[in-house]
This record gives sequence, C-alpha cells and structure tokens, in this order.
Amino acid sequence: MKKHHYKTMIHWTGNKGTGTSSYKDYERSHTISAENKITIEASSDPAFRGDKTKYNPEEMLLSSLSSCHMLWYLHFCSQAGIIVTDYTDEAIGIMNETTNGSGYFAEVTLHPIITVTEESMIETAKELHHKANEYCFIANSVNFPVKHIPTVLVK
Repeated sequence: MKKHHYKTMIHWTGNKGTGTSSYKDYERSHTISAENKITIEASSDPAFRGDKTKYNPEEMLLSSLSSCHMLWYLHFCSQAGIIVTDYTDEAIGIMNETTNGSGYFAEVTLHPIITVTEESMIETAKELHHKANEYCFIANSVNFPVKHIPTVLVK
C-alpha cells in the first residue's frame, strides 16, 4: 500500500478588530492555499453568517467528490476505448442541520453530462460511472451515499 501526503494551509481573514469577542463580531472569511497554487477565497455558507460571494466548505466537498469522480471516469473511459469529448457535472448535496446546530451530509448526487463520439459507446459510458465511484478516493472517504444520474450525448 502506498501512502500519499497532502498539505494545505487555512488562514482566517475575518478578524474585524475584536477577534471572536462575540458571535456577530467576526467574519467567517478565510483563505485556502497550497504550495505553488492559487489561493482560494472561502467563507461559511450565508446561512451561517458567511459571505455568499466565496466558496464554502460544503460546496468544496461537493466539488471534490465531483472532480475525483470525473478524473477516475475519464481514466476508465480512456482504457475502455470510450472517447469523451466533453464532461460537465452538477453536484447536488443534501445536508441536514440538527437541533444543536451541528450537521451532516445525507447524500450527494452527481449529474454528469458526457459527450462521446459514437452511439455504440453510450452503454459502456453509462456503466463506467459505477466503476469510477468504486475507485474515487473522496467517495470512499465519506459516510453517505454518492449517487450518479449520468446523461450521455453523441456528437
């Protein structure tokens, strides 16, 4: 078994001068960075006093699932001779907030739209989503179902 190590840096930028002196006295803004990569401006969801113009952790979780799935999917298509010329996905997640304010994701559904070059590729192109889900590092790391509703087009 190989081990891969990852490192990111989070820096809170929301101190308005008095720190966390009260719940309403600080912003949830922060940056996410990694060596040699652009910085991501982030915040919490607006429902939790965040900045709606910045990505929140929930959106980044959805994006991580979608991106990981796509990368495995393209790999398996390449191996199977399925020629994908376009791929987009709309990831939708359901998060339940509990009465004490904590929460958890109940499920995520990916809605990939894939374009292939030949009609004969459609069935295999649909089936390979199951294999991609089995291999996706992120999907294998969460405790909720990650579903897929793919659409395959021919162009």
